[in-house]
Amino acid sequence: MPKRMTEGVRTDPSTTRPFNATAFLNSQGTGMAGQVVDYRPAETVYAQGDPSTTVLYIQHGSVKLSVLSPIGKEAVVGILGGGEFFGEGALSGQPVRRDAATAVAASRVRIVPKAQMIHLLHQEHALSDRFIAHMLARNGRLEEDLVDQLFNSSEKRLARVLLLLAHFGKEGIPETVVPKISQETLAEMVGTTRSRVSFFMNRFRKLGFIHYAGGTEGALQVHSSLLNVVLHD
Repeated sequence: MPKRMTEGVRTDPSTTRPFNATAFLNSQGTGMAGQVVDYRPAETVYAQGDPSTTVLYIQHGSVKLSVLSPIGKEAVVGILGGGEFFGEGALSGQPVRRDAATAVAASRVRIVPKAQMIHLLHQEHALSDRFIAHMLARNGRLEEDLVDQLFNSSEKRLARVLLLLAHFGKEGIPETVVPKISQETLAEMVGTTRSRVSFFMNRFRKLGFIHYAGGTEGALQVHSSLLNVVLHD
């Protein structure tokens, strides 16, 4: 049986055009690739302890992953953006979610049942390659986060978080406008207090590394000069 080709989307990874996971999943329809759900800012996508039966893909927006300790302390373990998967623990046999997922900004998320996701990964090699690349990048990010926590100051950690949120270092033109995110959330990601985050954010603004852009309320413009904070010893 010939491989199914989606109109307007190249699925052969050897071609020069990059694989478009969003277009491919949208082309499969709700019967094969789950459903698309829109989430408002601060709305729960899934809770820690929920059944782990689906894999999720962010079509646009951003989602916060966090873990709640038995004594009620929350730790933010990641902020994901458009084009990223999460909830992949379902594929490794995790019976329940080990983290919670919450929309940071207005987000559109495709929710794919585990069985359908496995089928799609077997059917479409370009999707498999895209998914594997995502997992490798996520593992590398976790290692970098650990090193960051162990060896870098809270100021450097905050600068790195802002650069990551602005997609610096990814292929293509970086998205230098960070979606609205509270200083409390930044403090949880950095591992410091809100007052320290406020102090460093004011310092970055005065030095011209960041500024609050017009338009969307709370939008933050991150400049490449902020790398100086990360690279400076």
